[in-house]
Amino acid sequence: MRRFGIFVMLICLIFTISIVACEKPKEQAGTPEQAKPAEAKDGEALFKQHCSPCHPDGGNTVNPQKTLHKKDREANGVKSAPDIIGKMRNPGPGMTKFDEKTLPDKDAQAIAEYVLKTF
Repeated sequence: MRRFGIFVMLICLIFTISIVACEKPKEQAGTPEQAKPAEAKDGEALFKQHCSPCHPDGGNTVNPQKTLHKKDREANGVKSAPDIIGKMRNPGPGMTKFDEKTLPDKDAQAIAEYVLKTF
């Protein structure tokens, strides 16, 4: 009986150690991931989440003449971040409307900056 008690305690100890060892440590300040500008990372991730289904690689699956590439954007009067945000908020036919509840201003700005920088 005594061996059984020791066995159970040993199993509990191993279980506790394995749980502690598997816990993800908190990120420390100054890690390379935190050193990146937040907007660049967020803009790309937000673009992939909200925009890339219809605008893969800056294209346009609904209207090929209205891509996100600089030449097409500018030909369609979209030259700045506020212009891009304006299209998000009040798009033309075929594009989903992204109001402030769906996409807060900070996120819309990050996407607009990503589009200008990338395409």
